[in-house]
Amino acid sequence: MEFFVISTLNGLSYGLLLFMLSSGLTLIFSMMGVLNFAHASFYMVGAYVGYTVARLVGFWPALVIAPLVVGLLGAAFERTCLRKVHKYGHVPELLITFGLSYVLLELVQLVWGRTAVEFTPPAALQGAAFTLVQHSTEGFRLVWGTAPAALCNAADATVRVVCSPFPATRGFMMLTAVFMLAALGLLLAKTRIGMVIQAALTHPDTVEALGHNVPRVFMLVFGAGAALAGLAGVIGGSTFVTEPNMALTVGSIIFVVVVVGGMGSLAGAFVASLLIGLIQTFAVALDHSVGSLLQGAGVALSPAAQGNTFLKLTISQVAPILPYLFLVLILIFRPRGLLGTREG
Repeated sequence: MEFFVISTLNGLSYGLLLFMLSSGLTLIFSMMGVLNFAHASFYMVGAYVGYTVARLVGFWPALVIAPLVVGLLGAAFERTCLRKVHKYGHVPELLITFGLSYVLLELVQLVWGRTAVEFTPPAALQGAAFTLVQHSTEGFRLVWGTAPAALCNAADATVRVVCSPFPATRGFMMLTAVFMLAALGLLLAKTRIGMVIQAALTHPDTVEALGHNVPRVFMLVFGAGAALAGLAGVIGGSTFVTEPNMALTVGSIIFVVVVVGGMGSLAGAFVASLLIGLIQTFAVALDHSVGSLLQGAGVALSPAAQGNTFLKLTISQVAPILPYLFLVLILIFRPRGLLGTREG
């Protein structure tokens, strides 16, 4: 029970981090039709800017300042570079954002170096949000915060007590992601600004005729998407690690999330993020080989087959490729994605 609960919470927290990243990418694609290859790089820049600001004025101001800085950077890029190639189609857009990702990587390495920096969370987020206590005789219970040592140390040698703390940083990440989903959903569906943003993509001439500046709308949308990536960077960088390869680590996964969820679907990105987070977390936690799973399912294996290298692979070893296998299956059986309306 304890393994299942902790693995589920870890999977949900990782999935919600993926959603924080993919939400900005989904916003940009759904409103502008631009697939931004530099989105994970904005995540990396947000982490490093957050690290620098946190050292100067503290973590909580950095949580506001860093996304604003990254958002301004994104808006400036859209205004000076992306807008110039927008009229030439999607390929130049992909190439220029692809080039930006390498420029940002080199700039980060020049300014902050090639090694990881120590981006620690604030005191309020250090420690456990709650502790799951599994008692061999009293059962399962939840204790808010860090469980007392006396509760985790059984007086009787015959009694087994396992205390599993859940980090407060992960809890804060989950709350922020859920708030982000609610805020974006309300903004796009219930406000005048949201209607203008959505109409600017499908009916730009009509929106222009109503007195709205469509290029400025696109610039603000791109900046907002970059700011969301910057916010994810501050939280993700302080929770996990802040280093130059962090963009490469999540870059391909967030595109998997966007495609699996449905191109341009915010709700689809949320569902796909949770699914992929849970799949990877449980796969990493499981240490069973492919052969043992087949035997457990009733498949008889010959002695020669049992020595096959593939069947000796554990689920944790193949965990990194599972999201991409999931992507392939989605593209074969449902090209629009789980909740998408656009093809591919």
